Amino acid sequence: MRRAVELSDLYLGGLAQPESVRWVSNQRTRWGSCTPGDRSIRLSERLTRMPDWVVDYVLVHELAHLLEPQHDDKFWAWVSHYPLAEKAKGYLIGWSDASRVPHPPADHSG
Repeated sequence: MRRAVELSDLYLGGLAQPESVRWVSNQRTRWGSCTPGDRSIRLSERLTRMPDWVVDYVLVHELAHLLEPQHDDKFWAWVSHYPLAEKAKGYLIGWSDASRVPHPPADHSG
C-alpha cells in the first residue's frame, strides 16, 4: 500500500488513492487487477519473483484504473508517466513467453 501511494504521488499527481493493495494467488492470466468501485488493487503473487521496477509498473497500471477505468487513450497517457512502462511491458511479455504461459488479454498489459 505504501509503495502504491508513493507511485501515485510520483507519476499520477497523487490523484490515484487506493483503499487496499494486496497479493493474491488466484490470478493466472493477469498480473494485477483493480476494482475502481471499492478502490481495491490485487497483484499476482507471480510478481514477487520479478524486479521492483516491473512490480512498480503493474502498480502504476492498476492505479491508473482508479483514474480511467477503461484501456483508452486517457488511461494509457496516465500509464506512460511511468518512465519504465514500455520496458516493463516487454519484460512481462518475455517472461510469459519463456514460461510458456498465455499473455494477459491484449488490452490489459498489467
